[in-house]
Amino acid sequence: MNTQTFHVLLLYPRFTAGSFWNYGATCELVGAKYPAPPLGLITVAAMLPKAWNARLVDRNTDDLTDADLEWADMVFTGGMLPQQADTLKMVAKCKKIGVPVVVGGPDATSSPEIYESADFRVLGEAEGIFGKFIEAWERGERSGTFSAEKFKADVTTTPVPRFDLLNFKNYVQVNVQFSRGCPFTCEFCDIIELYGRRPRTKTSAQMLAELDRLYELGYRGHVDFVDDNLIGNKKAVKAFLPDLIEWQKKHNNAFEMSTEASLNLADDNALLDMMQQARFFSVFIGIESPDPDVLVAAQKKQNTRRDISKSVHRIYDAGIWVLAGFIVGFDEESDHVAKEISALIEEAAIPVSMTGLLFALPTTQLTRRLEREGRLHAGFDQFDEDDGFGDQCTSGLNFETKRDRIAILTDYRDIVDKIYAPEAYFRRVRKVGDMLNMRGENGTLLGAGFGHDLKMFGKLIWSMTFTNTTYRGPFWRTLIHTALYNFRAIKPVMMMIALYVHLGPFSRYVVRQIDTQIAEVESGEWTTPELVAAE
Repeated sequence: MNTQTFHVLLLYPRFTAGSFWNYGATCELVGAKYPAPPLGLITVAAMLPKAWNARLVDRNTDDLTDADLEWADMVFTGGMLPQQADTLKMVAKCKKIGVPVVVGGPDATSSPEIYESADFRVLGEAEGIFGKFIEAWERGERSGTFSAEKFKADVTTTPVPRFDLLNFKNYVQVNVQFSRGCPFTCEFCDIIELYGRRPRTKTSAQMLAELDRLYELGYRGHVDFVDDNLIGNKKAVKAFLPDLIEWQKKHNNAFEMSTEASLNLADDNALLDMMQQARFFSVFIGIESPDPDVLVAAQKKQNTRRDISKSVHRIYDAGIWVLAGFIVGFDEESDHVAKEISALIEEAAIPVSMTGLLFALPTTQLTRRLEREGRLHAGFDQFDEDDGFGDQCTSGLNFETKRDRIAILTDYRDIVDKIYAPEAYFRRVRKVGDMLNMRGENGTLLGAGFGHDLKMFGKLIWSMTFTNTTYRGPFWRTLIHTALYNFRAIKPVMMMIALYVHLGPFSRYVVRQIDTQIAEVESGEWTTPELVAAE
């Protein structure tokens, strides 16, 4: 092998189509092909030996060609559970033509046995094991499994991702990561199983180097911090944010930020103020349920210590709008769950509410408990394209429920149907527009991305007026209302409206899918799968 011409193909598998997060119609509206690029693969690309050449093919945006595979001396692939079917297809394709294939990522780490057909499995965080894989390859080894010690990877050694491999035009946003891990112990969450409960953070210098690289490559616009919980290590993020604020000022507010955080963000006014100054405009928060009994049982007690609606409103007062996650199917939930979740979403005014069915993910405390109780469905972590697996919006309850299954599905269907009815959604958008306190930089329509924003808004107005005419009335009522009562909130309001171009039709799709599932249970077509034997 001539290492001077060694070619590595980074192959990002296709996500299943029926996902809340695909945002296909919204991407099309803004001239993109997919929401976000594969941060993990382009980070791994930066760890390759200098003499190795890398090429990226994202199957969510581009086709894989025979020429790509002919070019490759090795293929790296892998991803998350909704990418499992395509990952396995790509592994089989590579094996058939004799190209060595390396699999990694969260799903392979959680369920390594599913990927036994790959030549190599690199499991866990790459910083903790990737060097050993490279050494083995250069010694002539052509198969093996390499497992990183859990929660020990030093993220201060993580290189700047190979952003140069991306075609920025394909994506709505670009991702970066400041920290890994979360201090909480939610029973259903796999983050603490993959990355631990002690959030590890990069240095400010590392993060600013990543932003510098994006800026040098000409990128402007939306940057998403994909941290599992950005404020998991408050001391570290508070030390970083002043540097980010200064960087933004020096670069004419080149980027606008989003992230994920826990609800206790609302308790810290100083932190909210810094995030607003740094131009964070939205945050995803896992609320899950308004029922204290559910939250306690799911080990999400932190959400019982504060008024959820008031907490959301405090975040709005910092000019940052909230996307939230809710789950239906917990053992402790009551028959009033549909009414309670719908009421909270309306009271808190959360337009984008990712409501899904409880799903037992591999390696989680929930999965281990259900297995002990003899309630876990066999093959719960394996999916192929024929299963129609999308995400927890249409596929969930992979266990024997305590409440009647039809009742859970009906409650879930009713929530989705109600909260995404056009008038209900746009009413919440108007409420958010009224509450957003667009102080400082978050209140300006100008900045490095102004031209892009203007073009996007023009497309949205055309689409809502002449293409998606079903929404014409609520769209214009919302736009005029915001222009009259809080003009500085026009941009976030337009963003929320743009998301409805996807969420409106997607909610109808979910309702149809759940109606089908209810009918299958009622008719006896659906029967309880084989259960994993209780311990």
